[in-house]
Amino acid sequence: MLPSFLGSVILQANDVTLYVEIFFIIILLIIFLALFASSIKIVREYERVVQFRLGRLTGSKGPGIVLIFPVINRLVKVDLRERYLEVPHQTAITKDNAPVDIDFLIYYKVVDASASIVQVQNFTGASVGLATTTLRAVVGDIPLDELLSKREQINSILRTRLDEVTERWGIKVTNVEIREIRPPKDVQDAMVKQMTAERSRRALVTPLREAGELWSPNPTVSGNPPFSKPKERRTQPSCKRKGKSSRRFS
Repeated sequence: MLPSFLGSVILQANDVTLYVEIFFIIILLIIFLALFASSIKIVREYERVVQFRLGRLTGSKGPGIVLIFPVINRLVKVDLRERYLEVPHQTAITKDNAPVDIDFLIYYKVVDASASIVQVQNFTGASVGLATTTLRAVVGDIPLDELLSKREQINSILRTRLDEVTERWGIKVTNVEIREIRPPKDVQDAMVKQMTAERSRRALVTPLREAGELWSPNPTVSGNPPFSKPKERRTQPSCKRKGKSSRRFS
């Protein structure tokens, strides 16, 4: 009885040990598969990943499959597609001391993924502050009349000045577009009055001009044939006096 009992106990102990070993093997296999899956990253064509190894920048990678060490490396994704930043209404003072409200769009794209992560913390906030300051500086050197008529030139100046600063952040400003310029209320009223007066003047002048062209004697203007005057003919006597003749009656 005793040997058989000891044998059964030993068999049960071996079974428990075997179960524990299988359990640990399964746990290790799951951990290995999880680490292997997290070590493979797929980067799209329009993306780049900036890699940090133990906190140190090692560069950017992509597109395609990127292999990393999950515990040691950390990746930050960067979108390389062109995006836009909307700057809301900003009040600026022109050269002739006229306040105007301007809102515009900034189009930009990342050209250096590593610099865009390391050199600037919040590009959106930094760009809005920089664009606002640059806008006030540019508008302050331009009179109101030129501001309303030379929009393309102002766009070019803003783009050049913004690009000079954002270049060190690894970001390229591709275009700046002013959407709306709101002059002061009195200037708007004066512009409306001027436009109304110009329309009234055109409405009055056009019928008079058409009437003048209709009755003009110039055929190239009115299209009517000119008035023909009868030709003057100098008539001569039918009988010419060839010589002097005198008749005497007796």
